[in-house]
Amino acid sequence: MNLQGKIEKTKDYLKDKKVLVAFSGGADSTLIAKIAKDVAKDPLAVTIDNGVLPSDCISNSQKIAKKIGISHEVIKENFLEDEAFRSNPPQRCFICKNKMYSTLGEIAEQKKIDLIIDGTNISDLLEDRPGIMVNYEKNIVSPLVYAGLTTEEVREALKMLEIDYSTSTTCLATRISSNSEITPKKINRINYAESLIKNTVGEGPVRVRDYEDVAQIEVGNISKLLNMGILNHISSELKAVGFRRVTLDIGGYGEEKKDLVVYKPCKDEANKIMFETELPYEIDIKKTCRELENLGTPKCSEEMGIAMLETEGRNVTVFKGGKIVARRVTDKEDAEILLTKVLPLIRRKL
Repeated sequence: MNLQGKIEKTKDYLKDKKVLVAFSGGADSTLIAKIAKDVAKDPLAVTIDNGVLPSDCISNSQKIAKKIGISHEVIKENFLEDEAFRSNPPQRCFICKNKMYSTLGEIAEQKKIDLIIDGTNISDLLEDRPGIMVNYEKNIVSPLVYAGLTTEEVREALKMLEIDYSTSTTCLATRISSNSEITPKKINRINYAESLIKNTVGEGPVRVRDYEDVAQIEVGNISKLLNMGILNHISSELKAVGFRRVTLDIGGYGEEKKDLVVYKPCKDEANKIMFETELPYEIDIKKTCRELENLGTPKCSEEMGIAMLETEGRNVTVFKGGKIVARRVTDKEDAEILLTKVLPLIRRKL
């Protein structure tokens, strides 16, 4: 299905529904908010200011929502008051998203809203994002996943629609290593560091990672920083706010395109086509098998760590370690269509 077809599929799903959009102003939530504004019934966009967002995130979300023309509310909370979040365990994103979507659930109930939707796209399901499990537990709907829109297609759609979006919406807690406590001091110095560097490089993503008082700078446009005067100034400023050392990742910051599937020739059957993808997390076979029943009758073995499903003449095999293999598909597009149906049914181990 081409991009326009996927957008139309999203519109058909949201048409005349009363929805609440989990809105950050980033690419994904901006596209789904725009579509909701066009076809849904009195849609409401809500942004949770959790106390650990980049300094311009909230103001940007307000500007973007205004341009789209969608009703918008900002709910202010302080997640640093939550000890479970502050301790920064590996599943911190699950804790964070659970808190955010619990708040959205309360708002939806108060306003008698039918559906809570977010901007999760199909590419997100290929990444290590434990927070996505909250969507399943709280029945949050992801229309972009339903339509099979990838990260690249979302950006292409926004460009086609001439809609701006924010590149600075990721929670600053993601810059701090797991199990290292999240403190106001760390959040404030990361926020300051990123604001300082953004003013230098202009457009493009900026990330400053906090590795136990060592700042690692990642930028999309690294050439703007390659000047000793600029680097010395940044180093001096960052050390003044508590960093011991300042480093620059020469690889820069950028999101590599990841294909949904890759071709793998079948060794035993030269005339057969096989595609696979590798997820960066362990799969809960028991729960996944139960979800796969939505597509057919899977054959599963928890002991062997495998789930197999025959659907529409095609075969998909899910392995506990994260690999998904599609067989008897006609081509890459056919394999992607199959994976688009299977990925939302995968349940990871937390």
